[in-house]
Amino acid sequence: MNIMLLGAPGSGKGTLAEKLIKNQGFNQMSTGDLMRKEINDKTPLGIECARYMNEGRLVPDEVTMGIVKNFLQDNHNQLIFDGIPRTLNQAKILEENLIELNAKIDKVIYIDVPSEILLNRISGRLVCPKCKVSYHIISRKPKLEGICDNDGTELVRRPDDAPEKVKVRLEAYANETAPLVDYYKNKPGFIHIVDNANTTAEEVYAEVLGAL
Repeated sequence: MNIMLLGAPGSGKGTLAEKLIKNQGFNQMSTGDLMRKEINDKTPLGIECARYMNEGRLVPDEVTMGIVKNFLQDNHNQLIFDGIPRTLNQAKILEENLIELNAKIDKVIYIDVPSEILLNRISGRLVCPKCKVSYHIISRKPKLEGICDNDGTELVRRPDDAPEKVKVRLEAYANETAPLVDYYKNKPGFIHIVDNANTTAEEVYAEVLGAL
């Protein structure tokens, strides 16, 4: 089974993915990791990808999805797609690539969170630069203030988690990625989860398991 996670920044996709990977045997596909590998291996796609990055330009869909297609040749089951696709064009290319491999996206999980909750959630987030675990200044405090429970590393706030930048990120999501919800919502396997201020990560996880 392959699943896709949809939701704005701060909707809890990362936390849900961690639980699915740990408890259900899924593997998360990271386009960032795939790009870095292609670049390090100096493949034709990696060289093209690096050229756009070095020029400060967005990597075009044909390059991004070419890298994804290479990965899928040997890895197309028990995957979590999170952050890919970002656009309708990428979604259609991904579907075509999976069909060629006799595979598909079985479930699309959309975590629907009001924007004011997202703003508070992200702007209060702290992360461990070493193990990447996220904390929150109110809802998920570390045992020692400012220190990661796992490895004792000092927690940091991501530069793009500042409130003024969060608003920009949410606007970009609404303009570019949110249309994917409309694309998938009428397809089989679409799961709509409403996450309000009182919803816990455990409740979201339980609802997802029930739907899977």
